[in-house]
Amino acid sequence: MSALLPSSNVSIGAFLVALSVLLALPEISAGITRHYKFNIRLQNVTRLCHTKSMVTVNGQFPGPPIVVREDDQVVVKVVNHVQNNITIHWHGIRQLRSGWADGPAYITQCPIQTGQSYVYNFTIVGQRGTLWWHAHHSWLRATVYGPFIILPKRGVPYPFPEPYKEVPILFGEWFNEDPEAVIAQALQTGGGPNVSEAYTINGLPGPLYNCSAQDTFKLKVKPGKTYLLRLINAALNDDLFFSIANHSMTVVETDASYAKPFETDTILMGPGETTNVLLRTKPTSPNATFFMAARPYNTGLGTIDNTTVAGLLEYTSTSPTSMKNLPLLKPTLPAINDTAAAANFSTKLRSLATLQFPANVPQTVDRRFYFTVGLGTRPCPKNQTCQGPNGTKFAASVNNVSFALPSMALLQAHYLGQSNGVYTTDFPNNPPFPFNYTGGPPNDTFVINGTKVVVLLFNTNVELVMQGTSIQGAESHPLHLHGHNFYIVGQGFGNYDPVNDPAKFNLVDPVERNTAGVPSGGWVAIRFRTDNPGVWFMHCHFDVHLSWGLTMAWVVNDGALPGQKLPPPPSDLPKC
Repeated sequence: MSALLPSSNVSIGAFLVALSVLLALPEISAGITRHYKFNIRLQNVTRLCHTKSMVTVNGQFPGPPIVVREDDQVVVKVVNHVQNNITIHWHGIRQLRSGWADGPAYITQCPIQTGQSYVYNFTIVGQRGTLWWHAHHSWLRATVYGPFIILPKRGVPYPFPEPYKEVPILFGEWFNEDPEAVIAQALQTGGGPNVSEAYTINGLPGPLYNCSAQDTFKLKVKPGKTYLLRLINAALNDDLFFSIANHSMTVVETDASYAKPFETDTILMGPGETTNVLLRTKPTSPNATFFMAARPYNTGLGTIDNTTVAGLLEYTSTSPTSMKNLPLLKPTLPAINDTAAAANFSTKLRSLATLQFPANVPQTVDRRFYFTVGLGTRPCPKNQTCQGPNGTKFAASVNNVSFALPSMALLQAHYLGQSNGVYTTDFPNNPPFPFNYTGGPPNDTFVINGTKVVVLLFNTNVELVMQGTSIQGAESHPLHLHGHNFYIVGQGFGNYDPVNDPAKFNLVDPVERNTAGVPSGGWVAIRFRTDNPGVWFMHCHFDVHLSWGLTMAWVVNDGALPGQKLPPPPSDLPKC
């Protein structure tokens, strides 16, 4: 490991120290204010025997953990010391009436420019569990990300057995190149971007990659103990299967919402998704060590990083000398295109739906939307050779609209009443032209560009069906909604049937999430209530699809009461 960079184990150590300090705090009722400072700096980092200078927070990769309790106020000063513009998004935080702190560039704020700073100020309301933070400008989140852990209020127990220890496990990607150069080249040529060289666990590629045996995450456990693993998929462009050899896991939470526990050997996580699992170690130390491994799930036609990242699960009661001679057991992961395994996991997820943690799924619907999501093309500019399908450029869209970033933040334009020339409110509620979405592609695969939004009244019950398309091959799409959680009330393969499919919706205990995977060759239906005024981004969390325009935005108007109105922007809000 490079001596220039604190190892990922330092980050995990920092998490455990922060957690122990937090648990030792005196009894409090209304939450306290927790201050953090993020210095955005270049740091030399070595992985795969390749050293590069990359953008980090406080010189750490992954970045430092944030550990708070429900009801705490969080104040993070971000200071930009690099040439790149940057923002930070607190992924999954509801940001109730604090949309100015949400972070997506040109949606809720202009980027923080070189030498500038911005203070993100928000309060954790009604949330507890595992979330994360990451850069939300271009592809900077490849290296700028970290865990965001919300502990329950003091004295409130978990609705599952108290773990002996809690361990964050972040899956990421390593590029030998600068990820900013990777996406810039792809947008210029119109083709698919170069893929990563490796996946990482807590920043470490592990022993299955060349020159990486010393850069391996090791989870040391004691026999007969229960560990809470806080799993976060921070990879840029890949769904991941995860498994631990000869051990099962019990799922207890997804996206910081408690779930009905179920046991599984394999976890599926899309980019942006988090999953908490209980790992019960064996009652006595086994005569073996175990791989913890992850590799991609993908059904698309493009090139992907088809490699496997591994860490080690080691029992501490085994002596270091004898451990070298123990067999190393490997898990059996599903095939890369095993859609049945992906669907089998996803359909098991249910909300806890208890009196203390109810599933408040809207039972009635005020507005219905049907969105197609997928890839398309743009014409190649004159006098340029493009590397997309049939000499075009790759594009992505929602209802055939490929989102164009504005030059002024949408939230500012909305708040100031200056939307004219920044965005239009004519985003289509349904696909502009019907076709067999999961069958053969239409004759015209071109998308249109626009900065279009949907405007909704406060406290509107929304039902949204997101339909995958197979224009450039069927693949999954992890769609993330800012500012709101939602319930996944239905999903299936093929084209959504508005007559028969709603009868199968689960309106009792559907899983609550902030990111939903649109199944490859299928659809997903969600419901949510617009109880949070502001402008809220919704986008595919495959960053290449985000860069190609698979995004849109919801504008939620203020409610009638003072506590339902968006406050004015802070004085240090960055300017474009």
